[in-house]
Amino acid sequence: MAAAKIDFGKGNGLVPVIVQDYQSRDVLMVAYMNEEAWEKTQETGKAHYYSRSRKGPWFKGEESGHFQEVIDAFIDCDNDTILLQVNQIGGAACHEGYQSCFFRRLDGDELTTIGERVFDPKQVYKK
Repeated sequence: MAAAKIDFGKGNGLVPVIVQDYQSRDVLMVAYMNEEAWEKTQETGKAHYYSRSRKGPWFKGEESGHFQEVIDAFIDCDNDTILLQVNQIGGAACHEGYQSCFFRRLDGDELTTIGERVFDPKQVYKK
């Protein structure tokens, strides 16, 4: 069996990561990883990402307590995209307090909220 080698070079050091609930198979979020984040994820069993807005490492759940325990990881056929299946601790992956970052449906040019808030971000992030 060939060793998994993720091609971080194609995306200037970053690869997209699709994050899926391991039980429901709902897509929770899309994020990015660099090699450091991938290594930390493998070492700890919890999801680590690269934050493009902060321009640095991001340990999912560090502020909110809503960690992601990695159950399984898949690499696409081009070795440049990761699919993580996770156990979402706390029930919410979205920083806006929803289970999924995809809590809105596009209806024509309107967005309809279809998700229920799991937590109040003002209380969790105190910002």
